Amino acid sequence: MSSDPKPVSQNRPEPRPGVMAVDLYVPGKSGRPGPGKVYKLSSNETPLGPSPAAVAALHEATTKLETYPDGQATVLRTAIAKRFGLDPARIVCGAGSDELLSLLAYAYCGPGAEGIYSEHGFLVYRIAILASGGTPVVAPERDLTADVDAILARVTERTRIVYVTNPNNPTGTYLPFEEIRRLHAALPPHVLLVIDGAYAEYVKANDYTAGLELALEAENVVMTRTFSKIYGLAAVRIGWMLAPAHVADAVNRIRGPFNMSSLAIAAGAAAIADEGHMAAAAAHNAEWLPKLTEGARALGLTVTPSVANFVLIHFPDEPGRTAADADAFLTERGLITRRVTAYGLPHALRVTVAGAEANEAFLAALGDFVRGTGA
Repeated sequence: MSSDPKPVSQNRPEPRPGVMAVDLYVPGKSGRPGPGKVYKLSSNETPLGPSPAAVAALHEATTKLETYPDGQATVLRTAIAKRFGLDPARIVCGAGSDELLSLLAYAYCGPGAEGIYSEHGFLVYRIAILASGGTPVVAPERDLTADVDAILARVTERTRIVYVTNPNNPTGTYLPFEEIRRLHAALPPHVLLVIDGAYAEYVKANDYTAGLELALEAENVVMTRTFSKIYGLAAVRIGWMLAPAHVADAVNRIRGPFNMSSLAIAAGAAAIADEGHMAAAAAHNAEWLPKLTEGARALGLTVTPSVANFVLIHFPDEPGRTAADADAFLTERGLITRRVTAYGLPHALRVTVAGAEANEAFLAALGDFVRGTGA
């Protein structure tokens, strides 16, 4: 019997099932048409920028642009391992944590398999699951927070991967670590639990940890982190994950051989060693996160409690007062916020903790919008 593939009727190449079900990821706006100062509060970037040491290391790396990067990102993995007391062999680096989240789906999900994420979880999870050929399964949240019981209720014999953002984007809510442990304990051992700790460095809650300990001790837990937020290196794309040795081995087999540029490797290694710069960024956030929260609440708006570097502000579904109206008003003032309709939150805006001048301008403009004053 012939093993040749069956002929297809299409008159052009067609992507396999699942690919065209992916909604294009639309980043936050970066600006507005016309003159005037613009404050970008839409992408959860740090207002302090990168460490000067990271900038210097990046510039030094530009003197060797003709040379391929180290395919193992050894300098960066060693710096991360030193910072957290880890075995560098269990660290895999990627072009942003987005790449690693996708590689995990490619390695462990796929046709006939299911991947679970929470209702308002990071959009990349759905994209990664669909791109792998798998089926995305959404677990409802409770009070805009991931619900362990809802996730567990959706685990079937086809489940292969579960993504949990902790703290979550775009809500800013988090699961205490005991809840993460409860989730892990109830998952079948063949299901991979991915704990995405992109905003971990900002969290001050005593009952929170990023998942590093669990990734060290369990055979089916991965923790991912990023340099795009508190380290201020979003432009050069750096993410990393801590994984069991067998998971790291699987991901290393399918990632690109030079997926990290020399510039990213050098900048990341310098950034993670500059603990003072990171501490300053965390302190700035700790000062302004409650100010933005309380300022919006004082105007009568609902704000979801956040432990990250952004707030989720809710607006009434009334003509002239909606989130879309607020976004348009703020944009005219040069204040760029993030619509989160794609996350199932059409009546809210996500607002990043920015520099002091931008934060104050935002609160003043938000007050004008709520009171119906200003042009």
